[in-house]
Amino acid sequence: MTKYARDEFDRIPEASSRQGVHRVAAGPAKRKLGPILTVGVAALAVGLAAFLLFPKLGISTADPLAMFGRSASESTPGEAGAIPSTPEPSQSPAPLATTSESNPPSPTPQPTTPLVDKSQPVAVYNGTATAGLAGRIAGQIQTDGWTPDPVGNWGGLPQQTSVIYYNGEARKAAAAALGTLLKIPTLVDSAEFQQPLVVVLGPGYE
Repeated sequence: MTKYARDEFDRIPEASSRQGVHRVAAGPAKRKLGPILTVGVAALAVGLAAFLLFPKLGISTADPLAMFGRSASESTPGEAGAIPSTPEPSQSPAPLATTSESNPPSPTPQPTTPLVDKSQPVAVYNGTATAGLAGRIAGQIQTDGWTPDPVGNWGGLPQQTSVIYYNGEARKAAAAALGTLLKIPTLVDSAEFQQPLVVVLGPGYE
C-alpha cells in the first residue's frame, strides 16, 4: 500500500493490454509472405524457361558467359574487361628459291685479220753484199703463197735497213703480212714504184 491517495491514473481496467502509463505490450509480429512467394515463383519460372529454351537456341547453359550471348574472347577491344585476342602469326609458305641458269660467258671476239690478196706480184731486191739473198727470200714468200716477180739486185740508193714498199692504202694489209713473214717492221707507202709490193733487203738482213 502507498501512503498517497489514489487518483485517476490508478484506475486502470483489469483487461487492458496496457502495462504502465506509456507502454503497450507488443503482439506477435506478422510476417508478410506474399512478396517472398512472388519472387520465388518468378525465379523458378525463369530457370525453367532457360533450361527448356537455351538448348534449342544452341546456347550451352554450362557456360555462364553464354547467358550474355558471347564469350569473353569475343568482347570488343573497347569494352571494359575484354580480353584482347592475340592473332596467330600468318604462316605463309616460304617462296621457293628459283635457280636460274647463269648465261655462259660470251666468247671474246677475236680480231679478224683482213683478207690478203697474195695473187699480186711481189718484187724482191737484194740491197746487201750477200749473194743469192734475193732468190732465197723469193722462194720463202712463194712457199707462203705469194708470187715473186721480179727478183734481182737493188739498183737504187743505198738502204740503211730492210723496207717493204706498198703502193696505195689498199695494199697496206698485204705489206703488213709480208713484214710479219719476213720479220721486216718498216713499211712505207710510196708511188715511186710501178709494182704494187716491193721488198728491199737492206744491210744486216739474213
